[in-house]
Amino acid sequence: MQVRLAVIGLGNVGRRFLELVQRKRAVIQQRFDLDLIVTAAGDTSGGAEYFKELDVAKILELKASGKGMAAYPTHGRGEMNMVELVRSCAADVLVENTLTNLTDGEPGLSTMREAIGRNMHIATANKGPLVLAYQELFALAAKHKVKILHSATVAGGLPVVNIGRRDLGVSDITKFEGIVNGTTNHILDAMARGESYESALKHAQEIGIAEADPTLDVDGWDAANKLVIVANACLRRPTTLKDLRVEGIRGVTQQDFQAAQAEGKVIKLIARGESHLGTWKFTVRPERLDALHPLARVGGGYMAVLYESDINGQIFAQIKEDNPYPTAAAVLRDVINIYQ
Repeated sequence: MQVRLAVIGLGNVGRRFLELVQRKRAVIQQRFDLDLIVTAAGDTSGGAEYFKELDVAKILELKASGKGMAAYPTHGRGEMNMVELVRSCAADVLVENTLTNLTDGEPGLSTMREAIGRNMHIATANKGPLVLAYQELFALAAKHKVKILHSATVAGGLPVVNIGRRDLGVSDITKFEGIVNGTTNHILDAMARGESYESALKHAQEIGIAEADPTLDVDGWDAANKLVIVANACLRRPTTLKDLRVEGIRGVTQQDFQAAQAEGKVIKLIARGESHLGTWKFTVRPERLDALHPLARVGGGYMAVLYESDINGQIFAQIKEDNPYPTAAAVLRDVINIYQ
């Protein structure tokens, strides 16, 4: 079965996704009887579309040379925005990996709306549209009988959403706990070894783990965004950022670590959803975990989640992700799962 892809957003994840489509094409055909072809691609420079198939190697070559899709031979158009590209292209699945925008969700939100209106499925790593408009997008998708898969939006390659939504689909989940932001876990791990917050953050920035402006990570909002998605997708609780209590790690000191260690505990930034008598409480904050808690043993460079439910008991999963490939692989997994 041939599946036509419109790939929007060609940053770190988008480019790795194309590499994997190219490298794994034969495997995907053999294992799943799917032939993935790219018929449209867009970035900040513009877009290109060709109903027969764009050349993935040419796209990657353009990006490697610092050029964009507007420079794609014959079919590239610089005046085309992403909504226009989706509106005019021939595709079955929108692969939406533009940068996360938590102010208004654009351009991803409008692009997704357009794709759903054209009866395209969606696979995405973009948190913004889901955090801001989860219920709207899924209601629209149900109306048009298309799927939105987004396992890459929470902890990259770790199948957090798949575990909660699919594997625990008939369970009543009573608790979710997660270390879902790798940057803060790296910083807290370094601080546990005696580094100051400032030194740990500077080192994380030097090695590319933390952004030049680390606000989204260290103030807890990246973890909060992921918790909103988990709440909507896995806990089946319509939830927005306003429903969360959020505290970052800027206020954690060496004195806090010393006090925790004296109690045999470990400090981690925990995204938590917990049900009590039918009422859910959602928090993101530094917590002192008992040293035997599964999340207490999650070192820097790792992310992990813990689910508790009525019939599946406790499920723990973790991942080490130090490059964009696992996230890109999660997007590819979602594309395949649309047709399984």
